[in-house]
Amino acid sequence: MVRQSMLLSKEKKPFFSMGIKSSNINQLKSVFATINADSCPFQYNFHLHTNCSDGQLSPESLMEQALQIGLQDLAITDHHSVKGYFRACEWMFRKKSLNPGLNLPHLWTGIEITSNLNGTNVHILGYGFDPDCSTLQKYLTGESPEGRDAQARQVINVLHEAGALVVLAHPARYRRPAVELIEEVYQLGIDGVETYYSYGNSQPWQPSARQTETVKTMADKYHLLQTCGTDTHGNNILVRL
Repeated sequence: MVRQSMLLSKEKKPFFSMGIKSSNINQLKSVFATINADSCPFQYNFHLHTNCSDGQLSPESLMEQALQIGLQDLAITDHHSVKGYFRACEWMFRKKSLNPGLNLPHLWTGIEITSNLNGTNVHILGYGFDPDCSTLQKYLTGESPEGRDAQARQVINVLHEAGALVVLAHPARYRRPAVELIEEVYQLGIDGVETYYSYGNSQPWQPSARQTETVKTMADKYHLLQTCGTDTHGNNILVRL
């Protein structure tokens, strides 16, 4: 987690890199507990990409938009990279230095990892983790993992070792039914699912009703955390493309 008062420089990483505290994760759980169909994209957005992976926005431009919109909490979830997160931290520090009274969004660490779940490629999201965790480094190379490292069980376990809350991204986007996939990741110890997602890339953004109902039902059944995000890859964080 990044607090607005933290000190940053090119030589010094964020305070978070000193280690995660359980209270931080409890705070993130509390945020997830408030999320509903109306939370994204103007209050919370936990699925955002920058040009540090396959997005078009720079981390700095993404944060400018988040500030203008008035987002409360967000996470940059670049594929296999936290470079965008650190650049966003630098941006926050510069903004706060120039305007100490500025109310900045709350930025959490985030990542999206391509994983193999019983023969199906899925995307697993991690939040609130320590980016300096040694076992996590093999997933921060910018490349998809391979072999044993790509197995969903392994990805979930390593993210947990780093202190993360772990979430299955867009459960209804894969070639197997969301019901099956959610049951399987639940058995592997996942913490949550991305319940609110626009599968049709609607503009304005809104969660897809049918898929949302299915995912929410499964999340409630297994007492999973529920998140939301636009999965931005384009130049506007309010939509996917």
